[in-house]
Amino acid sequence: MRILVTGGHGQVGSALAQLGKEQGLDLITLSRSELDITDAVSISRAFNKYHPDLLINAAAYTAVDKAESEPELAYAINAKGVGLLAEACATSNIPMLHISTDYVFDGTKATPYTEEDQVNPLSVYGKSKEAGESILREKLYQHIILRTSWVFGESGNNFVKTILRLAQERNELSVVSDQFGGPTSAASIAEVLINIALTSPKQLKNHWGTYHFCQSPFVSWFEFAAAIIENAKLLNCGYEFISIKQISSDEYAFKAKRPQNSRLSIEKLSRCFSIQKTNWDSSLKNFLDPVKKTNSVMKKKQPIRDAFS
Repeated sequence: MRILVTGGHGQVGSALAQLGKEQGLDLITLSRSELDITDAVSISRAFNKYHPDLLINAAAYTAVDKAESEPELAYAINAKGVGLLAEACATSNIPMLHISTDYVFDGTKATPYTEEDQVNPLSVYGKSKEAGESILREKLYQHIILRTSWVFGESGNNFVKTILRLAQERNELSVVSDQFGGPTSAASIAEVLINIALTSPKQLKNHWGTYHFCQSPFVSWFEFAAAIIENAKLLNCGYEFISIKQISSDEYAFKAKRPQNSRLSIEKLSRCFSIQKTNWDSSLKNFLDPVKKTNSVMKKKQPIRDAFS
C-alpha cells in the first residue's frame, strides 16, 4: 500500500515520515511546495505522479489567533483544500484520513466530548476546521476524521517548545488554568493514523466516520506547563528556578476564543480499532530527551498565546 501524506513538514506530517521510515512503509510525505492542497492542479500532479492507495491529510492552518485576521487563508486551507483533496480521492476511489480538532466544540460541556456531540466552534480557526469536516463528509464516503487536541511534536510550533523557550528567558511564567484537555504527541497521532491506514479494507469499510483521540490524563494548561518544567528539571535540562503562576482565560489577551473543555473521549476509537489510551507523560519524556542532549529548544519568538491550541 502506498500512503501519500500532505503537510509533510508539520508536526504530524514529520512524525508520520519518521514512523513510516521505522516501519518500512511505502509512505510519501510532501511539503506545501510539493503539494499545495489549495491548488487542484498541484493535487492532480501529485496523484498522477505517486498513484496513492490512501491519503492522509496532515496539512492545516493552525495559527488560532492569527486566523481571526486571516479568515480567507484559514478557510482556503482548512475547508477549500480539504474539499479539493476529497474530490481527488473520490476520482481515484481511495480513502482519506483527515486530522481535525477539539476547537469544533464550544467547550461548555461538563464531561469529555464524544463524536455524537453537537459542534459549535467559537473561533475562525474552529469554524474553518468544522467546514472542512462537513465538506469531506459530503464529497467522500471513504473517510476518517480524527479529532485531536493540544498537539506537540519535534517539528513546528507548539506549547511545549514555547514553555521551554520562555523558561530560558524568564523567572516566572503565567499560564491559563481554566482550560482543560488532553495533551497529545504528534508521534502518538501518527501511530493511530498508521494503525487505521493498515486496517484491512474489509474491516475499514465498516468504520468510516469521525473519531476522537487524545492522550491521558486530562489537565489544565497550567498543569501541563508545570509537568513540562518538572520533567525538564528531572532530566537535568535546566529550568531550576522557574515559578509558574495560574491565571484565568479572561486575564490572558487571547484574540480567538478557546473552548474551556477540550477533553475528548476515545471510547469509539478504542472500540472500533482496538486503540488504547496512552499517557502523554511518557511522550513528553521522549520529546525532552533530545533537548537534554542538545540543550536546545525552539528559538523562534512565538507568542505564548499562539501555543494554546
